[in-house]
Amino acid sequence: MDALIQLMNGFASAIAPMNLAFAAIGVLLGTAVGVLPGIGPALTVALLLPVTFKLDPGGSLIMFAGIYYGGMYGGSTTAILLNTPGEAASVVTALEGNQMARRGRGGPALATAAIGSFVAALIATLGLAFLAPILVKVAVKFGPWDYFGLMLIAFVTVSATFGNSPLRGLTSLAIGLWLGLIGIDQLTGQTRLAFGVPNLFDGIEVTTLAVGLFAIGEALFVASRHARAPERPIPIKGSIWMTRADWARSWRPWLRGAAFGFPIGALPAGGAEIPTFLSYTTERKLSKHPEEFGHGAIEGVAGPEAANNASAAGSLVPLLTLGLPTSATAAVMLAGFQQYNIQPGPLLFATHAQLVWTLIASLFIANVMLLVLNLPLVGLWVQLLKIPMPWLYAGIAVFATMGTIAANPSVVELLLLGGFGVLGFLMRRYDYPVAPVIVGLILGPMADSQFRRALQMSQGDPMVFFQHPGSVVMIALATIALVAPFLFRGLARFLSLIHI
Repeated sequence: MDALIQLMNGFASAIAPMNLAFAAIGVLLGTAVGVLPGIGPALTVALLLPVTFKLDPGGSLIMFAGIYYGGMYGGSTTAILLNTPGEAASVVTALEGNQMARRGRGGPALATAAIGSFVAALIATLGLAFLAPILVKVAVKFGPWDYFGLMLIAFVTVSATFGNSPLRGLTSLAIGLWLGLIGIDQLTGQTRLAFGVPNLFDGIEVTTLAVGLFAIGEALFVASRHARAPERPIPIKGSIWMTRADWARSWRPWLRGAAFGFPIGALPAGGAEIPTFLSYTTERKLSKHPEEFGHGAIEGVAGPEAANNASAAGSLVPLLTLGLPTSATAAVMLAGFQQYNIQPGPLLFATHAQLVWTLIASLFIANVMLLVLNLPLVGLWVQLLKIPMPWLYAGIAVFATMGTIAANPSVVELLLLGGFGVLGFLMRRYDYPVAPVIVGLILGPMADSQFRRALQMSQGDPMVFFQHPGSVVMIALATIALVAPFLFRGLARFLSLIHI
């Protein structure tokens, strides 16, 4: 009941004209960048971080959340019409959606993706509103040893979730942890790894790192492989509206996709890839038309797209309640919170209750806006695919540089931006995930602080981490998550040798 009252209060703030304007800007930008191949919501939020640092925190965060939701909606357009998934979660949508477009049914494919996204995001946002306060009640009882165990889970799962190799994920995380050590130690007041540069005494700016890795790094990477011929989108033929048969075949996959996406997205080790593949496999098994799979089955678009969007809303649960990002966009949004000296976690609902509930309420409003925008304006979004890539990424590089310099006018900051841009390019070139670097920079100092606090309270006894049930369970889970990929890989190689 308390959650419902708080949500109503959030709606009272969310319908303020300025907050509605921020939500509208967010969903428009999110849809636009979701449609453009190679530009995801994480890059867009990173670009806007230095621009919005002087704006109202509530409005900026509402806009970032709108971009997150809008990016999920827009990504389906590229996957269906161009067969180019903007991110890993849209791969499954491309499988059947592009085949439907080739058969002249691109309109119904886009419609079921948009409506499924709306239904799933609505269910998942309701889940966020009522689940988050329950998690907060548990999390406020955590001691420093529990928080350290939670950070270990975040480090391991983020490293394993992003990228194709756990070892590469851990390497990216190590870079972020090293960067997080730069600056003045909060407990001792000693300067670490600053090398006498005054600009580094306050540590590495998360904004500079995020913009460098995502925006500059992506622009350099796209420029390096621009020689290949760009693909042309498949034109939409016929009506964009779904037939009665399409509705009958779609509504169950929408609900099942939401049921897969939200719980998995809400886990600290979540992500959108697992629920989308689970949804696709389930719909293939349950479908009355299994012969259509691989040739444009509408269930193969409806279910995974619903799972994708439900997972996006679910990822906000660990972000807001525990301060743990489970996606690249959530990692950059965490940087957005910290830009305003707001730390997501259990205390967020006590110290910034109005802001949090306004943000959650605005997600419902953004979801309705997205449904209204996506169906009638699909022709406009398709036109965005015709923008030449050199123009687009040149603009991104200029905008990113100007925004960073405006926020932090310093030669050192400009050099750091360029250095992080080159680092982002090299990481993409050699298939190292970028998001763990951001997570390491943000959560590393927090893990360091909680670890040392726990040791201070136990007078230097490291066994304190194994004397509390919560921390023991979390450390065990982190160890299993770290070791399991290597064990499975070794077992697979052993079995293959036996078969040989």
